[in-house]
Amino acid sequence: MSRPQFDPSTYAAQLAEKTQRLRELLAPFAAPEPEVFDSPREHYRLRAEFRLWREGEDRHYAMFEAGDKHTPIFFEQFPIASRRINELMPRLKAAWQASPALGFKLFQVEFLTTLSGDALITLCYHRPLDAAWQAAAEQLASELQVSIVGRSRGKRLVIGKDYVEEELQVAGRLFRYRQPEGAFTQPNGAVCQKMLGWAYEALGQRDDDLLELYCGNGNFTLPLATRVRQVLATEISKTSVNAALANLADNGVDNVRLVRLSAEELTEALNEVRPFRRLADIDLKSYQFGSVFVDPPRAGMDVDTCELTRRFDNILYISCNPETLAANIAQLHDSHRISRCALFDQFPYTHHMEAGVLLQRR
Repeated sequence: MSRPQFDPSTYAAQLAEKTQRLRELLAPFAAPEPEVFDSPREHYRLRAEFRLWREGEDRHYAMFEAGDKHTPIFFEQFPIASRRINELMPRLKAAWQASPALGFKLFQVEFLTTLSGDALITLCYHRPLDAAWQAAAEQLASELQVSIVGRSRGKRLVIGKDYVEEELQVAGRLFRYRQPEGAFTQPNGAVCQKMLGWAYEALGQRDDDLLELYCGNGNFTLPLATRVRQVLATEISKTSVNAALANLADNGVDNVRLVRLSAEELTEALNEVRPFRRLADIDLKSYQFGSVFVDPPRAGMDVDTCELTRRFDNILYISCNPETLAANIAQLHDSHRISRCALFDQFPYTHHMEAGVLLQRR
């Protein structure tokens, strides 16, 4: 993980630069003025990863500038990370310094926290984990009130849970999420909550069905399912699928069918190119899709998936890479126009940003 250039005094200027960049990317498509959702200036990041770097007899939390893996930058506190992470950092360091069972050949530490206060720590080792490690980790988990996952080559030991539990509020309703260790989750919880609210409002209340591609752990699925008759959602990661199924059950959302398929595979299924056993009990023709929701990886949608979305009157698109978002919109611009767009500043003090657009049929 590279180090963000943290300087709250520059926040307004960097957000203005991002807003202008999004305007320029979407200008060829006559986009309206973007709605801008800012971030807390500090303590906004719910996860953090550190390498441990030895200097003398001590090891320190370390990060590196992009492209330089040899010049560590040491941290005692990390102001962009959640207050929970900052509270845990010195206590964990004291623990590995005091306990050979915990500290021996420990080379990386990962923190995963939530707005609701849950926390999980992953400890990565260049050695096998043994009974002494497990006993020390159980004691530490109890003292810190966290879950701990130990990782070494070919082994993963879990003390407590292998996920954290988050609570996010959308339109007055509280949704609860299991967020697994090692799986993707939105790093900026405050901005994620704003993204969910924007998507919920942009979709509107509908009496038809929603197709969702790249649904992950159901982050958007849960609130959007309350706006439509039923949802067919797809995700390829088995870990994320299992988390999404648990989240649907935990929140009593019963109008979603979730299928472990990639977006490309679902495109083939809908185009009747080939059948899939995972769709054997789903009648695709029974759905009345009026909208599609996509939140693809940085590469954006491939050409065929992008062409699939053209079938729908409404395309609700969340993007972590506005350049590939613009490329996808260019493919769809002859049939769909941008009626709403938004900037979500998930990553302050970096050039990265999330964007959202609602594309509607002309």
